[in-house]
Amino acid sequence: MTDTLAAPRDDAAPDIPDRGLSTRPPLLDEPLPRLSKFDVLRAVGRRSGAHVIEATIIPGVLFYTCLVIVGLGGGYVAAAGWTYAAVGRRVVCRRPVPPLLLLGAIGITARTVVAVASHSSFVYFFQPILATVAMGAVFLISVGVGHPLIANLANEFWPITPEVAARPGVVRLFRRLTLLWAAVNLVTAALTMSLLVSLPIGDFLAAKQVSGLAITAAAVSLTVSLSLDTARREGLAAAPARRGLAGVLAEPRGREATV
Repeated sequence: MTDTLAAPRDDAAPDIPDRGLSTRPPLLDEPLPRLSKFDVLRAVGRRSGAHVIEATIIPGVLFYTCLVIVGLGGGYVAAAGWTYAAVGRRVVCRRPVPPLLLLGAIGITARTVVAVASHSSFVYFFQPILATVAMGAVFLISVGVGHPLIANLANEFWPITPEVAARPGVVRLFRRLTLLWAAVNLVTAALTMSLLVSLPIGDFLAAKQVSGLAITAAAVSLTVSLSLDTARREGLAAAPARRGLAGVLAEPRGREATV
């Protein structure tokens, strides 16, 4: 690259010994801050929180509200209508449809069609339990065949390069997290089924939301803890403040660092 195209160098910044790792000048001359669990949760929330709310929480709230005010049919229409509108808006605007939203649309379509055809609210709520069991089985099978499902979903929540994903420590993390979420799905399915057969629909929906959020929150906290421990062992848990958290896993330090 010619001198006319090179970025201006800050003469006050100290030089870094050339070890074949990176030729960029340092962005800061102060120690790199270490990431905390709160930092990671905040970054993940910024990256995927809106998709989770759009694909799961809002349809659930709409269904419950319309169930109480209008009835079961109104709940079907409200939940499905919101999901289809969210997908349709992205298609019309030629924007990518988030995987979580696409899965939500497929799931709510199947549930609504079967429930309307069977004229049974029990069937409507029983289908997600079967789907949760199936998802738990998929997680387990993916570990058995050597392709942990979490490895395919990780980039939805945190930017990660193929080089980092291929590290042995990160591969082990993906396997452990896949087993963790297999257990989460199976436990959630068992608990939801027990609530469905023992409570009225209104009470079931409230109890299901509370228990589901509690289990998910605990699993997310454990996921972040395990991921942060692995990131620290791999030397990925610190990044210059001016670059922010997005660069932590997207741009590894050490031999994989880009020039």
